[in-house]
Amino acid sequence: MEQRKQPMTDRIAGRAARIETCLRERLAPVELHVHDDSARHAHHVGIRDNGVQAGESHYNVLVVSDAFADMGRVQRSRLVHELLADEFAGGMHALSLTLRTPAEQERMTTS
Repeated sequence: MEQRKQPMTDRIAGRAARIETCLRERLAPVELHVHDDSARHAHHVGIRDNGVQAGESHYNVLVVSDAFADMGRVQRSRLVHELLADEFAGGMHALSLTLRTPAEQERMTTS
């Protein structure tokens, strides 16, 4: 009997945890930070009217991964958006992304 893969949303409660798990599994980052920034956006009409749970609409995400090597900024962003498509479909509204390779991150922290 074929075993169906259980959707990520069923396996892990909480959007930030699901985002982190998805990105860890798919990008093998050396550094990953997921910050829920929803409180700053709670007053937005679209958020209130769409019934999105408070604290689960806007995120700041830093991913440092070799998976981004040989990719431009737009390609990196598209990849992360594709990986998190289920979260957008489930009510996530916005991501602020910082996507770097380890070499780029090293340059940022030493300059």
